[in-house]
Order: sequence, then structure tokens, then C-alpha cells
Amino acid sequence: AWRYFATPKRKFIIGDCPGHEQYTRNMVTAASKADCAVVLVDVTKLDWRQTTVALLAQTRRHTLLCKLLRVPHVVFAINKLDALGADAAVAYANVQRAVLALAGEAGVAPAGVLPVSGLAGSNVLQAEPAWGFYRGPALLPLLEGLQSSADDHVAAASMPVQWVEKTASASSTTAHGRRIAWGRVASGSFSVGDELMLCTANAPSRSARIAKLLSAVREPTLRINAGQSAGVVLDMEVDMSRGDWFVAQSARADDDFAEHAPALPSVRQAKATLSWLDDEPLVPGRLYWALHGHRWVKAKVTQIDHRLDIHSFAKLPAAQLAANDIAQVQISFSGAVPVAAYADNKTLGAMILVDPRQ
Repeated sequence: AWRYFATPKRKFIIGDCPGHEQYTRNMVTAASKADCAVVLVDVTKLDWRQTTVALLAQTRRHTLLCKLLRVPHVVFAINKLDALGADAAVAYANVQRAVLALAGEAGVAPAGVLPVSGLAGSNVLQAEPAWGFYRGPALLPLLEGLQSSADDHVAAASMPVQWVEKTASASSTTAHGRRIAWGRVASGSFSVGDELMLCTANAPSRSARIAKLLSAVREPTLRINAGQSAGVVLDMEVDMSRGDWFVAQSARADDDFAEHAPALPSVRQAKATLSWLDDEPLVPGRLYWALHGHRWVKAKVTQIDHRLDIHSFAKLPAAQLAANDIAQVQISFSGAVPVAAYADNKTLGAMILVDPRQ
């Protein structure tokens, strides 16, 4: 469920992700786009009297997914403290200690660990006067003050081709008869005259230069940035189709750019961290479809390096993956795929595996 609201300082979109493990796919979907995750910790479901509190499995799973999906900010909200009355201070201290320990194990630096009451609204919009044990900001002011995700303009430029328009003739006013590759810039920026590499599905990659850029309303422009939709016209006729990629070239010292290697490599094998969401187990060697950008490519998981135990974060051997398992795997593709580390580029570094039998 998505909810929208705004304050004088910031606009918000909330993705509500249920905690039960059968809804892990909801968490993955929301976290992949999130600037901040608010992990709710229900204090009434914990043995908060213990100095070492055992957190719920869903809290550990969500924290780990926040780390794996590179959510820039994670806030832990310890909820329902109003139900404990005078014991709220002790419960908050014990649960906070457990949450900070979990964050340390997962490699997450919390932006805050707050006591809240969703029912009463305590410490949500403004500080709760009765909770003298907490001196930090309320939830909303904390979220308003967080820095937005850094844009991808400094990352290597990349754009998946969504649609190729073939103009009718050389008399076309938009592209002078050349093909126009439309898509949304995934990272970085492109300018007219830039050298780039076109990574195609069925042919070797080719380098070219940008002859013209068109904005989403078909007006010529000199530069397009991450998040913008645009049309790219090359200085030569190149066969391209939906699913191909434009990626930036490295800096070059001469004009022989045709032999120059792209900044982002195309590979047939890759190592990936995978969250398996299907009830049918993932089995190494079985054929799957991988969706990368707008391109479908056949893929096989050739090896499971290890599975993560969400309770201890230990790396365990595994012959196959069950629903909601998180693991590191080796993947082999039927064709070359341009990839980047997910931490550097969430579009080039992400894909979806689909079991064709389902």
C-alpha cells in the first residue's frame, strides 16, 4: 500500500510493507526504491524485561534487506511503549540495546532509534513530554532532516532502451531520418557529442556518438540526466531494439574510440545476492528468465555460494533455496549483459529471476 502526504519541508511517499515473511516481496519492492526505511519494532511482542532482548525474525530480515538493497537511511521505531506505562523507560533501554546490536551485525548505521506510539501519536509529530528518558527528535522532524539519496549524475551514464522509433524519412524534423532510441536515463548524464557504447542483445557492442538528444516532449536538448526520459539519436545507423543498453565510455586519449573499452563491462557470468520469493525452490542448473532493464535473457544459477541465516547472519551451505531465503549465488547468462555493482548503480546492478514453469 502506498500513501502520499507532504509537509512544508518535504514530500513523502510511504510504502507499507507487512512484516510477515510471506510478504517479503513487498519489502523488497519498496526498499529497492526507498530513501529511508522505518523499521517498526513492536515492544509488546518482545520479552523486554531481559537485558538481552531477542528481536523478532521479521525485524532481523527487514534490517538485512535494508542493508542488501542499500537503503541510504534506516530508522528503528520502537512502537507501543504507551502500553507499558511506567515500564516504558526500561523497555526502551533494553530494546534499543538489542536494536543497536542487530544494526551492528547487519552493517547498518541507524539514523535513529525512537520510542513511538502509533495509537496515541506519541513522538510521531512532536516530542512526547511524558517520555523524559528520550531526548532526541520526534519521527517526522527526523525524517524531514534526512538527506535525500545522492543523485546518480556522478555514476557512469547508462540508459536501457525502451522503444526504438524509426522515422519515416530524411525530411523528419526530429531526427533527420535516423532511429530514435527512447528510454529513461538510469544513471549519470548524456550530452550531445558524448561517446558511448551500445550493448545489444544479439550482436557485439558498438561504439558511437550522440548526434542529437530529444526531451520527452520531443524538443531538442543538449543534456539529459538520471531520471529523465529522452530520445537518443546516434551519428550512425546502428541496429538496436528494446532491451539494449547505452553505457558511457571511459575517458580516452585518442580519437580511435571504436577500439576503446566501455566503462561498464558486459559479462556472461556474475555473482549476485539473491532474495528468493517463489514457493517453488530455486535449484542450481535449472533454466530461468532474467529481466535486466527491459531485456529478458535466459539464465542459470550455476552455484549457491552460501545462504544467510537471518538469526545469526552466518553463511551456511545450501543445495537449493526455499521461499524468502537470501543467498549469494553465481549466475550464467545466455548472452552478454552490462552490469555494475548494485551499490553504484541500482538499475544496472539489479535484475529479477523468473521461473518459466510458474
